[in-house]
Amino acid sequence: MQRRMSLRRGVGVVAALVALAGAVPVYAQTNGMERRDDRQDDRGAGRDAKQDCKAGDEKTRAECRNEKRDVKHGDGAAEAPAAEPPAAPAP
Repeated sequence: MQRRMSLRRGVGVVAALVALAGAVPVYAQTNGMERRDDRQDDRGAGRDAKQDCKAGDEKTRAECRNEKRDVKHGDGAAEAPAAEPPAAPAP
């Protein structure tokens, strides 16, 4: 009798654990969240670049500001693509 009660209790505990494991929320990484993380990383890199620039006394504030901007914006490499001209109508 005692063994049956313990077996039932054990099965009940396992079933409860399985049910709780399935109820844990899962957060998906969306495109918007990835872009937000990228922007945060860019801001952090810009801050670090400006602090490093200010630590050395050879540059002016404006030069450090420009260096920070270049780091955040990727040195201008990510320019907007040129728009394609509209296709000519068929004769």
